[in-house]
Amino acid sequence: MNRCVTLAIFAIALGAFLTPAAPAVGQTSGKDATQKVGEAGDAIKGYTVEKKSEAVAYAKKLMSDLDVKIKDLEAQVSRDTGAVKADAQRQLKELKATRDKTAKKADELGRASAESWDSVKRGFADSYTDLNKAYNDAVAKLRK
Repeated sequence: MNRCVTLAIFAIALGAFLTPAAPAVGQTSGKDATQKVGEAGDAIKGYTVEKKSEAVAYAKKLMSDLDVKIKDLEAQVSRDTGAVKADAQRQLKELKATRDKTAKKADELGRASAESWDSVKRGFADSYTDLNKAYNDAVAKLRK
């Protein structure tokens, strides 16, 4: 009996030691963010035309969530000064143009026919991935 308790404690301690630490709540690593974007793209690609209304709602939620992040980025840029601000505003303008293209792709989801569904949803997923990359690039440059 004593040996079993000792082995159980050893197993728990070993498991705790070998388990990688998770990021703190609210923190997302670059790898995690990339994985989430990939999962979002895969989720959109997985919708059938019969679930089109659900796919459109999900795409709009993705866009809405990213819009909040872009607004936060705008607020940060408005507090910048000098040359940094000019470059950040240029980059923000490019980000918004990419966002607008992705929003059009989301609108196309709602109008897609059964025949065009696969290419339209793939187009949105790819555009959304590009938008997230542009957002992450903008954030990285502003942190420098």
